[in-house]
Amino acid sequence: MHAAALPLSVSLAVLVAAVTHATWNAIAHGIKDQVLAFGLIGAGSITVAVPLVVLAPFPLGRCWPYLLGSVFIHVFYNLLLMRCYRYGEFGQVYPLARGTSPLVVTVLAAVFAAERPSVPQVLGVLVISSGLAVLVLAGRRSRSGSAPSRAALVAAGATGLTIASYTTVDGLGVRLSGSAIGYIGWLMLLESLCVPAWALARRRREVASGVSRRVLLLGLLAGALSVLAYGLVLWAQTRGALAPIAALRETSVIFGAVIGTVVFREPFGRLRIAATVLVVIGVLLLNVT
Repeated sequence: MHAAALPLSVSLAVLVAAVTHATWNAIAHGIKDQVLAFGLIGAGSITVAVPLVVLAPFPLGRCWPYLLGSVFIHVFYNLLLMRCYRYGEFGQVYPLARGTSPLVVTVLAAVFAAERPSVPQVLGVLVISSGLAVLVLAGRRSRSGSAPSRAALVAAGATGLTIASYTTVDGLGVRLSGSAIGYIGWLMLLESLCVPAWALARRRREVASGVSRRVLLLGLLAGALSVLAYGLVLWAQTRGALAPIAALRETSVIFGAVIGTVVFREPFGRLRIAATVLVVIGVLLLNVT
C-alpha cells in the first residue's frame, strides 16, 4: 500500500522526539565514563517506565515476540553506542550512527510491512539521507584535525544498522500491542534492566565510592528523556508509515550538530549549514500529499 503523508500532529511529535533524542545523547557523550553514563541512563529509564507499566493496559500477546526481539536489539545498540562515544567525537559518530537508518528502514518497511512510500516521500528520505551524509563529511575532521578512528566508524555504522532493525521491529510490534504506552513501558523496563546491571558489575568500585551529584542527575535525566523520545516515535508509528517517520526522526542529527557546536565547541561550518538546508527540504517533501 502507498503511505499517506504524515499528519501534522505526527510530524510535530517526531520533531520533538528528535530534539529530545539529540539532547539525551549529548548528555551521554558528555559523561566521560561511558559505562557509568549508560548505567545511570538505564536507571532513569526504569524510573519512568515503571509507572507506565503499572498504569497502562498490558500489551496484547501477539506483540511480545517483537517486543522481546527489540529488547535484545536495544541492548546491543546501547553497547555499540558506548563504543561510538568512547572512540569518536560527538559530531563525528552521531551523524553516521543515525544517518544509515532511514534508507534501511525504507527497504525493511516495504518488505515486512508492505508499505510503499509515495514519490515525494521517497525523495524526502533520499534528501534527508543526503543531508546526513553531508554531516558525516563535515565531521570527518575533529577539533584536533584528526580523522575519526576506524573503530569509531565501524561502531557508528553498526549502530546505524541496529537502529534500523529496532525501528522496524518496534513499528510492527507497537501496532499489534493494543497499547502504545504499555508497549513502550515494558520495552524500556526490560531493556533498561540489563544495562545498569552490567554497568554495576563493571563499575562496582566507582558506584560504591560515590557518584557525583551532577553526574547522577544528568544520567537520570538522560534516561527519562530517552523514554520520552522513543515513546513519541512509537506513538507516531501507530499513526503513520515507518520510513518517513524514521527519516523525520533522524533530523535529530541536525539538532545534535547544533548541540555539538554550542556545548562541545565543535565547529559548525558551511557543510553543516548545507546539510541543514537539505534536511529541511526533505522534511517538507515527507509531508507532501
